[in-house]
Formats: sequence, C-alpha cells, structure tokens
Amino acid sequence: MNLRIESLTSIADIDAGCWNDWLNGYPFLRHEFLSALESSGATCQATGWVPMHLVAWDDQRPIAALPLFAKHHSRGEYVFDWGWADAFERAGGDYYPKLLSAAPFTPATGPRLLGDPRAHPALLAHIDQLIDQGFSSWHCLFPAHQIEGDDTLRRIGVQYHWHNQGYADFAEFLAPMTSKRRKAIRRERRIVADQGITLERIAGECAADADIEAFYRFYQNTYAVRGQRGYLNADAFKQMFHGMGDQLCLVMARMDQQAVGAALLFHDATTLYGRYWGGHQLDCLHFEACYYQGIEFAIERGLERFDPGAQGEHKIPRGFAPTQTQSFHRIGHPGFRAAVAEFLGREQGAVERWQSDAAAALPFKIATEDAAT
Repeated sequence: MNLRIESLTSIADIDAGCWNDWLNGYPFLRHEFLSALESSGATCQATGWVPMHLVAWDDQRPIAALPLFAKHHSRGEYVFDWGWADAFERAGGDYYPKLLSAAPFTPATGPRLLGDPRAHPALLAHIDQLIDQGFSSWHCLFPAHQIEGDDTLRRIGVQYHWHNQGYADFAEFLAPMTSKRRKAIRRERRIVADQGITLERIAGECAADADIEAFYRFYQNTYAVRGQRGYLNADAFKQMFHGMGDQLCLVMARMDQQAVGAALLFHDATTLYGRYWGGHQLDCLHFEACYYQGIEFAIERGLERFDPGAQGEHKIPRGFAPTQTQSFHRIGHPGFRAAVAEFLGREQGAVERWQSDAAAALPFKIATEDAAT
C-alpha cells in the first residue's frame, strides 16, 4: 500500500457514495448528516466544531477515514471532560483546541475508524502527529470498536438500551415483567389515550412540511424552558428529512387534530435511535412518544436494539437495560495523561457498580444477564 493522509475541511470534499459505503448504514456519520450540520452552520469555526476529517488514500483511491473535528470547548459531546480541562488549565496548560472523533451532538455508539482496517494505524499515527503539533489531546467518543495503543486510555459509561428478544408484539415484551410493572406501563399508555391523544409514526420521506415545522418548534421549546437553545436549526433538520428520510421516523402526537408533541427517531438495519423530543406537558406523553412507540417500531421492523439517548434512570423500570458505552483518549502531556489514567481507574469501579445495581432494578420477573456490554 502507498498511503497518504489528507485532512478535509468539509465533508463535501469526498464523494458521498464512497463515504457512506464505509458506514454500514449508521446514520449519524452519513455524508448527508454531516453535510446538513456543516451547511446549516452547526459545525463550523464560529461554533467551535471545525471539520478536519482524515482520509487515507492508496495512490488515487480513498480506502479509509476518521471523522475528526478541532474543538474549542466540550459542549455537545456527552462524555464529560470539563474537569479535565479545568485541571489542565489551572496547571498552566491549554486544553483547547483538542481533537474529537464523534458524531456531533449525538451520544450514539457506532463506527469511528472507517474503511480498510489496514489503513487505521496510519490514521492514528497522524492523530499523534497533530497532538505533537499543538493539540492537547484526541477523544474518540462512543466507538463500536476498540482503539489500541499503549498511550490510549479507555473510559466507560452507562446508557439504557432496550434489547429485542424476538418479541412478536408489545404485549409479549411486557409478559416477562412483574405484574406491577406491566400494569404501570399499560396505565401510562391508557392515560395518553384517555386524554384524546393519538400518535402516528411517519416515515421521514413522507413527513409533511407542517409536521417537520411543528417538530422543530417542540424541539426548540425543550431547550427554551431551560434558558437554552438547541444545537441544530430548522435548516439542518429539513436537510436531514430530505436527504436521509429513509432512516428517519417522526412520531407525531395530536389532540383535536392539533400537534401536541413529536419525537424524531433514526434507524439502521439493526438499531433504532431516539434522538429529539418536545411537546406539551401532558400526562405520560413523553413515555409514549419517546419509548413505547419506539419499542413498537423496533418490534415491527425486527430491530435488535433501541438506543433512546443518554442518561435517564427512569428508563430502567420501562425495560431499558444498563448498557456499557466506551470512549478512548490520547493525551499529549505525560504527567496529565498519568493523572487522567488514575482518575479513570477509580471512576471505572464506580460505573461498574452502578451498572450492576441498575441491572438488578430491571422490572423482569426472572433476572437475566442482558446484552449490557
């Protein structure tokens, strides 16, 4: 192989078909997804997300890639390193800019090193060169694979995922639960129906402009009540619906023919991803739109897993198992790397204990070892 590494300042600089072929359907690094973020202004110099994706070429043919951003803050990542940044800067270092390989604003596990594995060591070697040239560190968030290297630190976390055990329908999913939990979930669904709320699952390519606009208003309102603004603007969502609608499912909730809530789900051949939600404060609507509709969709499609997003211990009694996630970190300063390694050793024990305790709280009558690693 005659490898050279090129850094792209825009995803538009590589052919969409070639890039997407490396992803095996994973939606959050699709060319269309990254393009929507770039062209709408979500990932750019002004927002502190500067694209610099690495592509490995064998002569004139691109054979592998690593999505990459220069970051000037740690917002929108969901693997929190604010404490690391504070400690490094109090010691006189500059933590930012740092390097990040992740799906922007999206804590969903998936591929990160793409394409031909034989080129991956060259991509990682280029990362080390960039660190030597002035970046403090590199962080690879929610990869589906291991990252090797003596100086690579692994960090674990926990999310709550639903795993399909070959259920024929929602009732079969509920059957192994304790009677108390079955009744509670049925009651939550009945409360939604008794309020006169109807729900519809709309394939992304079939979503009407009015539904997309209503969803966006709900999405932004979710942030506005906390005095914030969502990372994505209306143009980004419109591009996603039009460019990759075959991987979107819009759950619309209506009362008296008026939209009262919406959830946006993404999916590939094996996994459903719950990403965005907003709506009126109506009893149990969040659980129905974000969780129960998703479970029904996953069962109908025969999907293996439903990842509804980060955090949320309230997912456990609704059948979402504590599932381990991971990230990998390369830090340039040897002393700081050693300090972070010591912290991660202590943190790992606490995370593993929490995962074990959370698994014991699952609502099923017979405790089973779920696919939680």
